[in-house]
Amino acid sequence: MPVQPGPPEGQRDEEALRAYVERMARVLSDWGFPRMAARILMLMMVQEEQELTAAQIAAGLGVSPAAVSTSVRYLQQLGMLIREPVPGSRRDVYRLPDDPWYSVSMTKGGLFTTLSKMSREGLGAAGGETTAAGARIKEIADFYEYLHDEVTGLLERWLEVRNDARATAR
Repeated sequence: MPVQPGPPEGQRDEEALRAYVERMARVLSDWGFPRMAARILMLMMVQEEQELTAAQIAAGLGVSPAAVSTSVRYLQQLGMLIREPVPGSRRDVYRLPDDPWYSVSMTKGGLFTTLSKMSREGLGAAGGETTAAGARIKEIADFYEYLHDEVTGLLERWLEVRNDARATAR
């Protein structure tokens, strides 16, 4: 898909960025990601500022600060958002980790291991892999073991590619 023309290099098109945030949030939501969390994540991605308060996030999305609180906790649990206190204040700021996509991918990789282990436990209850149910359950375990191994290797290769690109850009 071709890149849409935008303003001259170094200039932001705020309207286009807002539309991008909403489109990406909709796609993530369609894939099962909570809509408000997706909006917050994408808003954080397009900000030049490294840190935003809950009030700034709410203002950026045109929602109430209360609408932000549950979603920032969700993003924190995934490792995609970090909350830090503001020294001398009762406020917190939120920022993206250095590698939010990698972090969440590794977190989800743990899900593959859990599903594989749980399937292996169910295999015995189904009478082993020689039964029809056991054969299906074994395939679940095998599939998630395979996914875990492949995703882990893929993410390691991604880090190498990204680090090489960063080193070349310097």
